[in-house]
Amino acid sequence: MSRADTAASQVLIATDLDRTMIYSQAAIGGDPSGSDLDSAPSPLCVEYYNGGPLSHMSVESIELLTALSSRVPVIPTTTRTIAQFQRIDLPGGPWKYAITSNGGNILVDGEVDREWRNEIDRSTSKSGAELPQVQAELESRIDSSWVSSIRVADDLFPYLVVDLAVMPSEFETEWNHWCVTRGWNVSRQGRKIYTMPDAVSKSRALAEVRRRLVESGDLDQSAVVISAGDGALDADMLEYSDFAIRPRHGELEELNWQRPTVTVTERSGIAASAEILRWFSSALG
Repeated sequence: MSRADTAASQVLIATDLDRTMIYSQAAIGGDPSGSDLDSAPSPLCVEYYNGGPLSHMSVESIELLTALSSRVPVIPTTTRTIAQFQRIDLPGGPWKYAITSNGGNILVDGEVDREWRNEIDRSTSKSGAELPQVQAELESRIDSSWVSSIRVADDLFPYLVVDLAVMPSEFETEWNHWCVTRGWNVSRQGRKIYTMPDAVSKSRALAEVRRRLVESGDLDQSAVVISAGDGALDADMLEYSDFAIRPRHGELEELNWQRPTVTVTERSGIAASAEILRWFSSALG
């Protein structure tokens, strides 16, 4: 938001990135019956990885997000690691606040907020098992016949990339049963299975950013919070918000996840991003 604005904002916006604002080449089309890209300008690349294009935005979405972020606080909110987020040339920046690592990190002017990260680490430690124990137990339950990689995101949580066709049918249920009694939870998004500390969530981090913006006078105490996201790890953020929107694709669509305060787009694929941004803009009046 421009520092020239004299009144605190009445709206705070948080948005997921992958398959909500930005799209891989494979995800651009979404459901052909809900996407109308034939007459639209070609999407522009906003992220390169190893020299090749990785993520894209529509021209309309770039224009809308840039305009929106000049009017109200917009918080990019992603499960990506810090490094993965920083690869994106996201229009509308620079960002005063961004939430990465599914809420495990808050970036302030691009730098990790150590106070928040220390609080997350303390909360995780108090709630049950710590990362080394969880990682060791997870590794004892998997093998290379169905797991192509296991990674740890920002020293916060592990996630697997799996072959769903040969993954043991009982793995998710049994692994989740072990985790829930130890302060962790399990969710799957596509081929990725995340094992997340209960202390780490997008809604918790968003509430902290909201508190700080109110305290600094950049956000009115009565401001409305609106958000967008497509995945299971976005659900808590969508429920925390006063109003929210999700695209007609992704894990929440597959689950037919519905809430009275959550709108579903008409479009799917990259066309949904502009629809989401128009919906955000309409909330500003």
